[in-house]
Amino acid sequence: MVVVIFRTRLRAGVEKEIEALGAQMYELASSMPGFISYREYGAADGESVAIVEFESPETLAAWREHPEHKAAQELGRQRFFAEYRIQVCSPIREYSYPPNRATNAPSG
Repeated sequence: MVVVIFRTRLRAGVEKEIEALGAQMYELASSMPGFISYREYGAADGESVAIVEFESPETLAAWREHPEHKAAQELGRQRFFAEYRIQVCSPIREYSYPPNRATNAPSG
């Protein structure tokens, strides 16, 4: 599994427009082979954090290079984001509750 942590701060006045684009990107990403999940959270200071999971580096690379996603990335840099930071990670260990789930086994 590969986990992407996408931290952003928006420019003022773009919330509605990026919401529509975000919905389109979610529909596209969730239809891609290897997509696992997407969650987004907002902090009181205005930062948003999205956590995206893909099955492998290869499936993440296919998403990263998808032409519609590439266009959205460029639009994000030009129009929507005041700043962003992307971290790509591989879990070292994974646990869950209840403990009888298979994901409790160390993955590395």
